[in-house]
Amino acid sequence: MTRVMIVDDHPMWREGVARDLGSRGYDVCATASDVTSAVKIALATRPDVVVMDLQLGDGSGVDATREITTALPDTRVLVLSASAEQDDVLAAVKNGASGYLVKSASLDEFDEAVRRTAEGDAIFSAGLAGLVLGEYRRLGATGPEVPHLTDRETEVLRLVARGLTAKQIATRLVLSHRTVENHVQNTLRKLQLHNRSELVRYAIEHGLDTPE
Repeated sequence: MTRVMIVDDHPMWREGVARDLGSRGYDVCATASDVTSAVKIALATRPDVVVMDLQLGDGSGVDATREITTALPDTRVLVLSASAEQDDVLAAVKNGASGYLVKSASLDEFDEAVRRTAEGDAIFSAGLAGLVLGEYRRLGATGPEVPHLTDRETEVLRLVARGLTAKQIATRLVLSHRTVENHVQNTLRKLQLHNRSELVRYAIEHGLDTPE
């Protein structure tokens, strides 16, 4: 059972999210309302996923995200925010968030986002992944070319960065699921990264994208 922590400074919203996730079979192991308690409780409970609001009582959820992901690299943070502003999305991703979902998302979308975040995928509300990738390109933060990757590995990396699952990538590229996973693992090893979230941040920082 996936263990989830919820961080939000509005008690009714926090309780509602906890109730919704509980009804979908998640173990809501902790809640918090501010940066200080979020970091302290996360370190004590080590959840699989932290659902993080950005506007907290004593600061920004971005700060909490950075501290939690730095201390607990196996814990993934999914931002759930009312804001879809570019600056907020970029700040969250730069500071360790695995994904970003707006609060207008449906319960089914939220359920899928939490599940896929726990599995290591990068999840964004519609349009936000392209926004992040596009902004990095606009700023010229493309960095050096991807080192020592084959064309196929680079292609798979780009699709991972767009939030596709291994199954979806396999279907799009007409490959087996096992082949896609092998490409992902080879890419992780070559880039000295640990999981798909780090792959996504790498791709964003290097301006990798796949045309529609």
